[in-house]
Amino acid sequence: MRVNKKGLLVAGAFAIAATLGLAGCAAGDSDAGGETSAEGGSLTVWVDSERLDALKGAAESYEEKTGISVKLVGKDTSTIKDDFIQQVPTGKGPDVVMGAHDWLGELSTNGVVAPLELGDSAADYLPVAIQAATYEGTVYLLPYAVENIAVLRNADLVPEAPTSFDDMVAKGTFVVQQGAEGDPYHLYPFQTAFGAPVFGSTDAGYDPTDLQIGNAGGEQFAAWLGSQGKNGTGVFNTDIDGDIAKQQFLDGTAAFWLTGPWNVGAALDAGINVAIDTVPSPTDQPASPFAGVKGFYVSSESKNKVAANDFLVNYLGTEDVQLSLFEAGNVLPALTSAAETASADPIIAGFAAVGAEAVPMPAIPAMGAVWQYWGIAEAEIINGADPATTWQKLAADVAAAIQ
Repeated sequence: MRVNKKGLLVAGAFAIAATLGLAGCAAGDSDAGGETSAEGGSLTVWVDSERLDALKGAAESYEEKTGISVKLVGKDTSTIKDDFIQQVPTGKGPDVVMGAHDWLGELSTNGVVAPLELGDSAADYLPVAIQAATYEGTVYLLPYAVENIAVLRNADLVPEAPTSFDDMVAKGTFVVQQGAEGDPYHLYPFQTAFGAPVFGSTDAGYDPTDLQIGNAGGEQFAAWLGSQGKNGTGVFNTDIDGDIAKQQFLDGTAAFWLTGPWNVGAALDAGINVAIDTVPSPTDQPASPFAGVKGFYVSSESKNKVAANDFLVNYLGTEDVQLSLFEAGNVLPALTSAAETASADPIIAGFAAVGAEAVPMPAIPAMGAVWQYWGIAEAEIINGADPATTWQKLAADVAAAIQ
């Protein structure tokens, strides 16, 4: 196990811990909010059950070198966030929890996560990972994976990557899931190509008071979206949901599929010669998708915050561990050195290239006011509604909901 070259020294961290009196037991040290474990130096870490084995080596190494035991508890990803939010205020729950960066606004609002001290090691991570880990200027997440969509191309049908959106459509059928209520997550790269992010941003992150979705670029995007819908080229279709898009690519009907790494395995299993392309832009600006970042949070009620910080930065923030997590999930590592190693796989390299243009999905609470209107408005435009009127109403509805 390598120690992060820019991380804290273990001995130094525990000298600080002793001074602060933080080397005792965890806040709850419970499996799932149950009984508290016996006193002693320990950390309880809730993780996705599928990644439990990937962390065992780091936990054992940490205990061997520090005397602080690390109890890994596999949790159901569908309930882990809510369980964490509910249990932290009671003094139960874990010291560390694995989760997604877009939980951050909710976790921060509920006061259940503590700031993380990355120090100089922040420079060792992909920039988008650190951006996503930061909320209101403070880092809260130790990132381990970065996930974004890209275009899967059937290289047997189309040997060369397209140079633009129009070139792609001319070369073969392109599918992207929408459904009756739309899917703005998958359309966002095209929206950003028109200079219409959802929110503006500052050095501290996204600014909820700077709603950009209704700017001139947003209206231009809406007009373009309408031209690609029911009354135009028909490229975007609300009858195409995720299952239909997937099947059309797998059976060779579609040459291009806008999706994420979670669907690559199915394409390879179907015998598709898969190439990964950047999202072709309909303008002269990059088409930037959302990036989702996964990582680890420290509980605000942990009685062992220094040890938790040390375990994350100096053990889970190493190339060995990040590659172990990569092997468990096949998602691009957040640590730059691990990402470069994983990119020996051309599929991973393709997603990494797209990810270099990606932007973190906003984790601010105001984003909740966007989702409920966004997809429906886009679906209406695809199906023939007036783009300008529909987009202006979207922006007004979102602004009112935020206020």
